[in-house]
Amino acid sequence: MSDVVLMADAQVIEILGRNRLIDELLRAGLEVALPLRDGGIDLIAYSDSGENITAFVGKPIQMKAASGESFGIDRKYTAFPGLILAYVWNVGDGNKTATYAMSYAEAVAIADQMGYTQTESWQRGCYVCTRVSARLRALLEAHRMMPGKWREMVNGVPHSSFTAAK
Repeated sequence: MSDVVLMADAQVIEILGRNRLIDELLRAGLEVALPLRDGGIDLIAYSDSGENITAFVGKPIQMKAASGESFGIDRKYTAFPGLILAYVWNVGDGNKTATYAMSYAEAVAIADQMGYTQTESWQRGCYVCTRVSARLRALLEAHRMMPGKWREMVNGVPHSSFTAAK
């Protein structure tokens, strides 16, 4: 089967994106739980022990995986306090794959700066952009996930001294 056929399959893209995201979270020294049902939360990233952790800390994550680049925001996610939106771009292209993550409020702020919240689509509840402009890319750059940023985002503890052999 060719890569082109695989990339056309939305389920394969989601699986590859989720596995990429799980890899990033585990490398950051976090644990990952997969909800049995999809009610709007795809993963739960958490810490239950380790450096500067005195209590269980976890965050729900809604992942959006794409074979290209896309950004979307949906009002239904206001129902999940502390939700992290994770956008995994260019799934299937290891050289270009990137993850951007932010809170729901941060995603809405970006959508507002781009004028997306003034659209009829947003008034109906959601907005999706599949053609990422240089301006949108610049706004998202601060949310590009690098080693260590996940740990801080999930539990507020910098990644500084984590090593793979916990």
